[in-house]
Amino acid sequence: MGQPSRTQNEASFAGAINISVEEAEGQPLLGGGQETRENLHHEPSCIMEVNGDGTGSSTRPLKVIDEENLAVEIPETAHQISSDSWFQVGFVLTTGINSAYVLGYSGTIMVPLGWIPGVLGLIIATAISLYANSLIAKLHEFGGRRHIRYRDLAGFIYGRKAYSLTWGLQYVNLFMINTGYIILAGSALKDVYALFSDDHVMKLPYFIALSGFVCALFAMSIPHLSALRLWLGVSTVFSLIYIVVAFVLSVKDGIEAPARDYSIPGTTQSKIFTTIGASANLVFAFNTGMLPEIQATIKQPVVSNMMKSLYFQFTAGVFTNALANIAAFLQTVIALHIFASPMYEYLDTRFGITGSPFSIRNLSFRVGVRGGYLTINTLVAALLPFLGDFMSLTGAISTFPLTFILANHMYLKAKKNKLTSLQKLWHWLNVYFFGLMSIAAAVSALRLIAVDSKTYHIFADL
Repeated sequence: MGQPSRTQNEASFAGAINISVEEAEGQPLLGGGQETRENLHHEPSCIMEVNGDGTGSSTRPLKVIDEENLAVEIPETAHQISSDSWFQVGFVLTTGINSAYVLGYSGTIMVPLGWIPGVLGLIIATAISLYANSLIAKLHEFGGRRHIRYRDLAGFIYGRKAYSLTWGLQYVNLFMINTGYIILAGSALKDVYALFSDDHVMKLPYFIALSGFVCALFAMSIPHLSALRLWLGVSTVFSLIYIVVAFVLSVKDGIEAPARDYSIPGTTQSKIFTTIGASANLVFAFNTGMLPEIQATIKQPVVSNMMKSLYFQFTAGVFTNALANIAAFLQTVIALHIFASPMYEYLDTRFGITGSPFSIRNLSFRVGVRGGYLTINTLVAALLPFLGDFMSLTGAISTFPLTFILANHMYLKAKKNKLTSLQKLWHWLNVYFFGLMSIAAAVSALRLIAVDSKTYHIFADL
């Protein structure tokens, strides 16, 4: 099958023609064979432009064809893109990572691993997470176009099946993270309640339901990720409050309390499983699973600006307890919105929610659809409020594959002609190592859930 002419290729890049792949002067753009397969990665799957207001617009989408001739059509986004500074995106990353989840790392990471392995593990996890995220960031404009969604990038490199698989993995990941946020918020509210009341009438599921309602109200008022702006600064203040309070109280407790036994608890078998589970929590601690979606909001040049944002992320009494827990609750509401934004973007784009974010139609849509989504999140959170188990399982089945396995393999596939044999070997080692870690961590997390299911019941008041 003949290849397209040079003129056809240039016209496709420039957007001078508005025709589908199959209609290009009667010539099929992509045919079989490896040589034509290489041309696939030099053709954009759609021509994306950015308007002055930062919203994306495109001509009629072109199609990316995989080896089985199945098309991946990339929809135009209904959300704002290419409008944020690297500094703002850095705060998005920081807010998502330095969330109230950090308050649980002492129990989910330090207790199973111990002081020295736990601290070393956090340092190593920081380094490998920065490395893996930088690989994804460098592929944001691969093939001559911006990939504003994780699944778009996977579909462009691998084809339709990978597009669907990545979509599923990512949204399982984000759903579980958001469920964990609602558990966190509910637990923080319950702790505030317990400080001022001894009746214990209000149980954890009630506070989880209240937290879900507040998160839904916030989701309805913030149309897209770029609109957070001022709230990112508010989130940072809340983060500093509970981190500083937790640090001061820990130092005070350490000075005044008697000597403690910091050895790792449990039998040899349980230590093995909890150590593996803690490794999944380590990678969960520093990764979002939605880097392309965050990078989509950043201004040009997108790669260098995103690298600045990543470096910014990875470097940057009764009343006191109440203040810390209130701050944790409020910061969790903001952080949840970040991790829910890919789902909001998909739904808004799917149903054509454009124009004024506060028009009756758009506001009604957010109330119904986002409210419904967070209702499901809240119900799952109240049913199974085992935060540590959620972190382990999320890290195992989605964070490991998305952040480490897929990142290394996509970079290897995209840059294979530019990598040395040693570099290729390095990326393949990462793929296999983190693949094995993902399987082991999933087994460990499922075991933890099985054990906790015997101890706790649904709608437990933990």
